[in-house]
Amino acid sequence: MTSTAPEAQQGHDAGNDAGEQPHSWQQRLRRFGHSPRPGTGLRERLIPPYTRPGGQFWDVLGVPPTLAGHLVRWSAWGGPLLVALVAGVLRFWNLGSPKAVIFDETYYAKDAWALVNQGYEGAWPKDVDKLILKDPSSVDIPVDPGYVVHPPVGKWIIGFGEQVFGFTPFGWRFMVALLGTISVLMLCRIGRRLFRSTFLGCLAGTLLAVDGLHFVMSRTALLDLVLMFFVLAAFGCLLIDRDWARRRLAAALPVDEDGVLRPDAHVAETLRLGWRPWRITAGVMLGLAFATKWNGLYILAAFGVMAVLWDVGARRTAGAPQPYRAVVLRDLLPAFVSTVPVAIGTYLVSWTGWIVTDKGYYRNWAATEGKGGSWTWLPDWLRSLWHYEHQVYEFHVGLTSGHTYQSNPWSWIVLGRPVSYFYEEKTGCATSETGKCAREVLAIGTPLLWWAGCVALLYVLWRWFFRRDWRAGAIACGVAAGWVPWFFYQERTIFLFYAVVFVPFLCLAVTMMIGALLGPAAGTGTKRELGLSTGDPTGERRRTLGAIAAGVLVLLVVWNFVYFWPLYTGTSLPENSWRDRMWLDSWV
Repeated sequence: MTSTAPEAQQGHDAGNDAGEQPHSWQQRLRRFGHSPRPGTGLRERLIPPYTRPGGQFWDVLGVPPTLAGHLVRWSAWGGPLLVALVAGVLRFWNLGSPKAVIFDETYYAKDAWALVNQGYEGAWPKDVDKLILKDPSSVDIPVDPGYVVHPPVGKWIIGFGEQVFGFTPFGWRFMVALLGTISVLMLCRIGRRLFRSTFLGCLAGTLLAVDGLHFVMSRTALLDLVLMFFVLAAFGCLLIDRDWARRRLAAALPVDEDGVLRPDAHVAETLRLGWRPWRITAGVMLGLAFATKWNGLYILAAFGVMAVLWDVGARRTAGAPQPYRAVVLRDLLPAFVSTVPVAIGTYLVSWTGWIVTDKGYYRNWAATEGKGGSWTWLPDWLRSLWHYEHQVYEFHVGLTSGHTYQSNPWSWIVLGRPVSYFYEEKTGCATSETGKCAREVLAIGTPLLWWAGCVALLYVLWRWFFRRDWRAGAIACGVAAGWVPWFFYQERTIFLFYAVVFVPFLCLAVTMMIGALLGPAAGTGTKRELGLSTGDPTGERRRTLGAIAAGVLVLLVVWNFVYFWPLYTGTSLPENSWRDRMWLDSWV
């Protein structure tokens, strides 16, 4: 096969050779038929090609060339769709079990039901969960407004599933499971575009499909999976926008007499990239993320910086001698306008249900307690909303009450303290040595995947710092945006399941490491640079060993997911089997 390894992808933005011209002796020899040594041209650095399985691969399988071409084209979408189908079957299987209101579903499922029926959250009475499970039609939606501490988008989404499938565990989990499944499809396509490899893209999606934390969060009506979905969608939109902008630059650059694209300082510094719909779409996605949970704001800031740096790299590669100055003059303001105001506008629109009613919590604050002051020229609904947001902020930063399953963000990456969403113990279990059986839904990542992710993150940082690989920087940005902000609130009551926001990027990091284990295929530019030409037995042996190591790692991750399956789904286990899965004391 052609290379699937990250080293074989031509994705660097380092443009030190962007201005190289053929030597004069090469120009003189062209008249005698001389061809320059093939290398990575400017066009390939601006728009890296996708890898394709080589002819030898199809010959081994006995596939004729015409059919091979069809399979390659089909796999670009067929592979990701197949991975997503498997992920969907896993996530929707027995979705209504356990038939219980587990963990924080007690807040979001009920708030979502009130929101889609009356436009604002109600003040639900205590101990109403059992009545809902027994007969939801007998439970009235409270008219009095409830005090809620998260924006409404995630609850609107949960409520859509309840509207279709009823006020039941399956109903309030349906939309989250659907977004979890679609996120696997998105990661396949994002990984394919990032690594320029369908194989690596599908591998990244597969790893996400078998991650325990993503799986459990896809089957639970909480907000964090919804937040993850919009963050991943925004990243994908920015990735498409990056390719779009670089194609625009490539189309504007001059071509020499041999048809080779050449850098041009004037074009690279002055070209206006114009309308960028994918960047605006990313702004909408980031606004929806922010309108699901407030930590989406940090991700908005991080992705904004990342996108601007991508523009810098593109203009540098195209030949701009001062790429930062060019970006400040040409790209910075449009980038800001297409993301930040769009995200804020999206956030405000998400509160429409609360705005159009006069019964929402704090809805009439500006007309009562908030009369007077220097901001009365603003609409009452906006001042009331601002007051509400301020009160919610005070609540969040002051939330320091202890919880059995709280954890420090330092421990998340090694799964130090997972969260038990549901636990039930029964006696009289004939298959148990102790006579007891246990059912649990444990929000924990697939351990071997996360522990491999620790090594992968170090590899990604190394590639970013020392190899100037933009893809590694993008992955690191995604992980940092979802993880680092929590270190500023270590005194606050926080939980491991917040980490689901950066799980897709952790899977991309592991995928990048696996690509490095596989190594470059025969005949790639990187292989020639390493002195491993086609047919070199040393190179073939290295690639075979790399493929074995990568395959073993992936199989171990899949096995680990299967082994922990009972803890992800609330399947009854003999107590001794349950304890066998408590690998660390802190998991109990």
